[in-house]
Amino acid sequence: MLDTICDVLKAAYDRNWISTRDGNASFRRKNEPYLYVTPSGVRKQHLNAEMMIKLQMHDLNTGDDLNTSLSKIERVDDDYQRKIIGLNPTGELPLHFLLQKNLPVNNRVVLHLHPTYIVSAMYAGIDLQKLATDFPEINRYTKVGPSVPMIPPVSEELAWASIKALGLDPVTGELEYDIIGLDRHGVVAISKDPWSAFEDIERLEHICKMALASGKHLK
Repeated sequence: MLDTICDVLKAAYDRNWISTRDGNASFRRKNEPYLYVTPSGVRKQHLNAEMMIKLQMHDLNTGDDLNTSLSKIERVDDDYQRKIIGLNPTGELPLHFLLQKNLPVNNRVVLHLHPTYIVSAMYAGIDLQKLATDFPEINRYTKVGPSVPMIPPVSEELAWASIKALGLDPVTGELEYDIIGLDRHGVVAISKDPWSAFEDIERLEHICKMALASGKHLK
């Protein structure tokens, strides 16, 4: 699974959905207290599974606030990672932690990218959720949630706003939507495997490209 996450991020880079050091992802298996996240500032075209950072999450259901919960996360480094100087978790760790805190029955992958046409569509004032209802290419397979307004990246505020937009049930861990847009920032897509999350982004990117090409938003 970690190799696949690296492949997906490389594919995103090849499609210009991220620049070389952008984008991040996480993975958690059901019934395991470990969270795997991408490192911060690493060139995605050179990312490999050994560079993914393994974190051990304790006391997930104590009702602690976010900062307290994050402070309880312990890093589980192997010998290889200890040799890599300055390899730290992505700055979007609050987002990944909250989305991975309570899992449903399946594994979960969280993928955050910056696709060109999705970001452009939001910047042009297009409502992604409404747009998705007009195109069967996406609404048959992918549930698009409401977009998050402009909020500074790597912030706790962005993490909580994304949780709300995705419709996360705090008890069951289930999500109402597969993907949401982040205004002037990108998307968050969630699925049980990396390529499924990638495909949700691909579908939304495709219809945003068509919508922008139509010029309908300019009328």
